[in-house]
Amino acid sequence: MLSFLSFFLALVPGFLTVAAQDTVSVPETEAELQAVDTNWVYLLNADIIRYEEYINPDAQRLMGNVVFRHDSMYMYCDSALFYQDRNSFDAYHNVRVEQGDTLFLYGDSLFYDGNTKLLRVRDNVRLENRTMILLTDSLNYDRNTGLGWFFDGGTLLDEESTLISEYGQFDTNTNMAVFMDGVSMESPDYTLTTDTLHYHTDSHTAFFYSPATIINEDNVINTSHGRFNTDNKSAVLLDRSVIEQNGGESRMTGDSINYDSESGQMEGFGNVIINNYKDKIDALGEYAYYNSQNDSAVLTGKALLIEYSAGDSLFVHADTFRLATFYNEAHDSIVERQMRGFYKVRAYRPDMQMVADSMVFTTKDSSLTLFSDPILWNEESQILGEKIIFYMNDSTIDWAHVIGQALFVQMNDDIHFNQIAGREIKAYFKNSEIDYADVNGNVQAVFYPLDSDSAMIGMNTTEGSSLRTYFKERAVNKIVMIGHSNGVMYPMEKLDEKKMYLPNFNWFERIRPLDRDDVFYWRGKRAEEQLKKSSSNKEVPLPTLQGDRKRRRR
Repeated sequence: MLSFLSFFLALVPGFLTVAAQDTVSVPETEAELQAVDTNWVYLLNADIIRYEEYINPDAQRLMGNVVFRHDSMYMYCDSALFYQDRNSFDAYHNVRVEQGDTLFLYGDSLFYDGNTKLLRVRDNVRLENRTMILLTDSLNYDRNTGLGWFFDGGTLLDEESTLISEYGQFDTNTNMAVFMDGVSMESPDYTLTTDTLHYHTDSHTAFFYSPATIINEDNVINTSHGRFNTDNKSAVLLDRSVIEQNGGESRMTGDSINYDSESGQMEGFGNVIINNYKDKIDALGEYAYYNSQNDSAVLTGKALLIEYSAGDSLFVHADTFRLATFYNEAHDSIVERQMRGFYKVRAYRPDMQMVADSMVFTTKDSSLTLFSDPILWNEESQILGEKIIFYMNDSTIDWAHVIGQALFVQMNDDIHFNQIAGREIKAYFKNSEIDYADVNGNVQAVFYPLDSDSAMIGMNTTEGSSLRTYFKERAVNKIVMIGHSNGVMYPMEKLDEKKMYLPNFNWFERIRPLDRDDVFYWRGKRAEEQLKKSSSNKEVPLPTLQGDRKRRRR
């Protein structure tokens, strides 16, 4: 009993001794701090220091207002185990790490190794710098590289957005964050989801390298490579990206797209496709521009419009297409929209083809105007003039107006053609097929009447001031002269070859588009085939958007 008591009394002093004398001396002035060896972790303060030799002989137990310093970094906590020989410590409760005015790190516990300069912070972790806050439960931070990373879910907060992922990294030197696995970036204006995202907290720019979706009030963006600025909501989208608008009613697809939400502008580059599902029109080209604020657009580079509202699709090509919208400033309402095509317009549909130098479609009167030597083919019929205007009704032709040197030709065979020429032709349609046409001004006609077996019985030539032509199954059925006229009927065996063709007759089969791909290959009239110059034969004014008023943002 005495020997046990003697042993116990000998043990207690070593167990309870305050160990301040066993620690290194504490620098007190800034000069002393600068003079110390920066390789070592220094204890600057602790209310209580204990050395528990028989329980944890490698550690000093610190309690109350504990402060460590390692070169330029200060670490604070309520209690700690200081492994002085190993140049490391475990810190607990109200852990705070400060490095200059750029890095602040908080957590419930911390292990720091002064040799590797690696911090391991756990539970209620918060990393702050000038531009962001990172929240997680497990964070490692390497002071050598300035890189911190979490692996059990984390949230980054900055002035513009909230970013969430399962795994992430943050570089305090470059202020670049990397997030992986279930990445979600949200703000009041948009939501971005992807699997891999790099985010620069100074410039507020997100870079994505895997399939990503950005959703805001106006658009749904799908891309796999690009960048997005959260300040001005602008994006550069690569690798065949898609922007959907108006609840999916329209979309732009391109090899790359530049998008600016504030200005409402989009630019597509390379194999651009614009789908307008509401109006059933597709637009294709190498370059496309669209401004949602003034509803204007430009399409060029093998530009092609495909209209598929009824039956077979119509393919229309021009060097450039422009969409212009005009507004009533007093009522902030649309007055008119124009789609302009220039130059070398060519169009193909199985039942109809056309060529012209330029075209304009306007919603004001639902009309399509072809300028400068336009030609229209409908199966075995051809119509041309200085200008042709089609007036539409629910996407179908209501009537057409051929102005200046108008000529209608219908082929019976390779030699015999029905022909009608005049100053103008007004053709009226019924059930999408021509019903009758009125021809006015210096009218000339060559017509081959048919018998009951559809055989030609002769050639009728006539001249007058006006006539009306009736059609049946798209072929000339009857011609009625209006007012004074004169004419001659020639039997088939006594045809006058000199009178078989009108002076301005020409069958432009060589120019006619053959299929949807042929619209890209321009074949113009020869010099001797050009229309005569007249007062009404003028160039179409070049389209311009300069006068279009910008639509006010709401």
